Amino acid sequence: MISLNVFFYMFVILFALIGAMRGWARELIVSFSVILAIFINTVLETFVPFVRDILTNSGPANLFWVRVGILSALVFFGYQTPNIPKLAATGRFAREHLQDILLGFFFGAINGYLIWGTAWYYMHVANYPWTAILPPDPNTAAGQTSLNMLRYLPPALLTPPIIYIAIALAFVFVLVVFI
Repeated sequence: MISLNVFFYMFVILFALIGAMRGWARELIVSFSVILAIFINTVLETFVPFVRDILTNSGPANLFWVRVGILSALVFFGYQTPNIPKLAATGRFAREHLQDILLGFFFGAINGYLIWGTAWYYMHVANYPWTAILPPDPNTAAGQTSLNMLRYLPPALLTPPIIYIAIALAFVFVLVVFI
């Protein structure tokens, strides 16, 4: 059996390596897509009464699958970023330089934190509805570490109004840098 916090760090390293190969600009789009997924989940659960009532009455497992479905869809489309020839021709997002690889590595690690941390948080809130993954045991050191990490996962940190500010900054960044 593997502890969830070890699994978390494995994902951070894996996504960091992927980020080093993809480049910082593409990884930044994925980061913004995760922030957008958290934003959409927050808005649906807070301001859309029809959706909020259905999700709260259907049980935590269904809420988990809806949240992870939104997250997965936006992450998938974030990783499927098109190669915009106009931007590629400028050389602004070149991946040949060591600094671009390191920035990609850094943003990839952030994406590992955002993606797996968000999924893990949603899984914890739903009381681990997937039978293959057991909740952390608070009687062990690894379980206590995992439970302590939950406070620092993205949905725990990106609560209203911080998520609103984060989504606004992401859109400003996209408008300034990418357009």
